[in-house]
Amino acid sequence: MRTRYSSLVSVKKNIMQKSERVLQAKNAALHNAKEALQNSLDALNEIQPPQNGIIADFLSNRALLDSGRSVIHHNEGWVVFAQREVEEAKEQLKRDMIEYEKYQYLELQEIEAIKKKEKIKEAKELDEVALMTFMKKERSA
Repeated sequence: MRTRYSSLVSVKKNIMQKSERVLQAKNAALHNAKEALQNSLDALNEIQPPQNGIIADFLSNRALLDSGRSVIHHNEGWVVFAQREVEEAKEQLKRDMIEYEKYQYLELQEIEAIKKKEKIKEAKELDEVALMTFMKKERSA
């Protein structure tokens, strides 16, 4: 049954579904960021310092460790950023769901009011038919 809220309900539903897709994408990005952080931590742990050798080996190992730490720091920032985006997407989804439910409730209320009016109209029509039938019987009797 179409009401004045039907089109708004469908628009709000589309907006809510879009917010759900955005949240899924943000969750995937967060997962990727956490995975990249874990990979960089694992890579740093795999670096073995040289036990002996020339100073160039020690310096190259130190540069490799510094590079690994830099990547870890970058990935930690990425995780924090992705977590913030997920929280913002959740809040947006929550607002969109509230809007959708609000208009859906209004549509249901209007549908109930229309049904109630139709029942009253039908009852009046049945009363009218019964009255006409009764009057017809009275005249013929």
